[in-house]
Amino acid sequence: MSFAPLSPDDTPKPESTTGRVGDAIRAEFPIFERRTYLNSCSQGALSHRVRAAYEEYLAGWDENGAEWEYWVERAEAARAGFAALLHGRPDEVAVTTSVSQGVSGIVSALPFERGGRNRIVISDYEFPTVGQIAHAQELRGAEVVHVRPEADGSIPAEKFAAAIDERTALVCCTTISYRTGHRHDIAGIAEAAHANGALVLADSYQAVGAIELDVRTLGADFVTGGTVKYLLASAGLGFLWIRGEVLAGLTPTQTGWFADEDIFEMDISDYSPHSTARRFDAGTPPVPNIYAGVAGLGLIEETGVPAIEAHVAGLNTRLISGLLDLGADVVTPVDPARRGPLVCVRSTDAPALVNSLAEEDFVCSLRDGNLRVAAHFYNTVDDIDALLDALARRRPLLA
Repeated sequence: MSFAPLSPDDTPKPESTTGRVGDAIRAEFPIFERRTYLNSCSQGALSHRVRAAYEEYLAGWDENGAEWEYWVERAEAARAGFAALLHGRPDEVAVTTSVSQGVSGIVSALPFERGGRNRIVISDYEFPTVGQIAHAQELRGAEVVHVRPEADGSIPAEKFAAAIDERTALVCCTTISYRTGHRHDIAGIAEAAHANGALVLADSYQAVGAIELDVRTLGADFVTGGTVKYLLASAGLGFLWIRGEVLAGLTPTQTGWFADEDIFEMDISDYSPHSTARRFDAGTPPVPNIYAGVAGLGLIEETGVPAIEAHVAGLNTRLISGLLDLGADVVTPVDPARRGPLVCVRSTDAPALVNSLAEEDFVCSLRDGNLRVAAHFYNTVDDIDALLDALARRRPLLA
């Protein structure tokens, strides 16, 4: 198994982490003046810095009109920021508007010929984006195979291996389940896929910015994500990392102006995709979202993902322990090495529980009958203890 190095015994307590975590960063996020925000799995909290980045974009537009040279430079800053976050190279990263764009670009480069390598393997924990795009390829001759979870909610690498064979073109495995908080063994899944000549996509939206991801050891051929959650910016900006060794064999048929070898040649007479991962870029970049995204990436970089991961792991250990003391049915694994920043607990009426907590200014979310609690580096022990107290008063709404 190839999970992160944290274990239950050596998980740092949240009070012991250093850097800009908890109280040290909290003033950057004004929502905490009014609410206890524990919903980063849906949307990261808005910071003063990200708001200022939008204002910078608007001021430049107002002052100078089209600032194309600077806007393109901002896009390259985002590309470099995503690459650094993943321990990759900028020429391995495409700047996208969403995970949907990145995944659509990948499948557009695969032939899915009937009778040949036409199988797509996906887990039941994929976000709808991945499942819907995979099934759309059935119109092109693809066969989609689902990998179901075990009774405990986990999906071991062995279950993926059983679904993968010489017909498999692509294996999709979310790094962290948005439905349960389980962490997949990406390296183990990739080993089985590569042994059969298949490529591997790790949708890491629920991990990036909260869990250390190193594409040099992760095992996947593609890693996708975006800025709306733990990277603290808005919707409309994402990335697609592509392993350099597989890039040359992939020519997407979904493309756009900024994917060309020379965008300023303005040539409409042929298709000349860029030699790097830029061939998976598309049309005009989402400039306002790039301003915000670069600002959010800066906050994560200053704190450091290892410090964030350790801090959140400590908060979640405290949360899970408190939930178990209440006799609650915790869906997310206790072992920090098998979970991410998201904790799910079963509810007898999840919508009612979320709404009731909102009456006391707690912001959480729900999926599949579960309450979802997602801490980030701006949360504190006091947030967790206050939530546990609120849940104790609502014990009938916990399964």
